[in-house]
Amino acid sequence: MKEPAARSLVLDSQALSLLLRSDRQMITRIEATRRVGVPVLVSTLTVVESVCGKTDGARLRWTLSRLQVQDVTQADSLTAVRLLSDAGGLHGHKYAIDALVAAMALRSPTPVLVLTSDRDDWAKLCGDHVQIKDV
Repeated sequence: MKEPAARSLVLDSQALSLLLRSDRQMITRIEATRRVGVPVLVSTLTVVESVCGKTDGARLRWTLSRLQVQDVTQADSLTAVRLLSDAGGLHGHKYAIDALVAAMALRSPTPVLVLTSDRDDWAKLCGDHVQIKDV
């Protein structure tokens, strides 16, 4: 059975990093998603995690203007704590950003597709509540 089309696309730090580095495959994927009206979401935390010293500020601002940048909420922090606990007591020090981004993904219109390089972390935190695609 075919999975339903995503209604939200969430980028993790590696996916956003590829976009910021003008990776042709990632650009094509994001533009195709936007053309069909699916929002491309990124957490404010992911922005900070993705930027390195070589990131061009103008490129960063232009890229973010084409995405829906989501703030972290108090509800997200409580959801993240629960996700860490439910995943076997993962430690917030190591998994804090992933857990907060996962909380954002879980409040997004479903089904949610996550582009990530950390499939195992997302599977631990979200189980089958999101679709995971490797970048």
